Amino acid sequence: MEQQAGFQDQIAKLIDSGCDKIFSEQVSATDMTARKEWASMMKGLKSGDVVTITKIDRAARSIADMVGITKALAEIGASIKILDMNIDTTTPTGALMLNIFSSVAQFEKDMMLERQRVGIAAAKLADKGKPLAERTYKGAAPTARAKAGEVMALLADGTRTKAQVAKSLNIGVASLYRILKDAK
Repeated sequence: MEQQAGFQDQIAKLIDSGCDKIFSEQVSATDMTARKEWASMMKGLKSGDVVTITKIDRAARSIADMVGITKALAEIGASIKILDMNIDTTTPTGALMLNIFSSVAQFEKDMMLERQRVGIAAAKLADKGKPLAERTYKGAAPTARAKAGEVMALLADGTRTKAQVAKSLNIGVASLYRILKDAK
């Protein structure tokens, strides 16, 4: 619900800023190959176009990503505008500010991940010897094993290989074999 409200808010801000065409998708910016709307937008850009986004993290998750995006846009002759930072890369100052803010965003992400690693290590140390139910840190939920029923059903029809089943369910082949081992 909260994500949907945030998504609608971003679209409203783009409309308010005068965008005449909006490309929207709700996928992670970390996997650019999964971003079909982004790819469609990039294909349709021409010199002088301005790609407007609400926040820097709507386009990129790292400095390298942002540099790649701004380079690709520059090669087309397009620029980027980031509403919440009032950045417009059509000006030298805007390009400089984008690089500075990208660096700060990367630093913040790196610091958050470092704090997370330290917290997990401390929790694991405190949990040593405790039964799973009493542990503070339980780790990520096993997603592949939750798909055990689907794995078994797809393998039962005999029309797909194990690798094809794993790929269709977006799990690793090793996870598929663990599911089969658990089923015995």
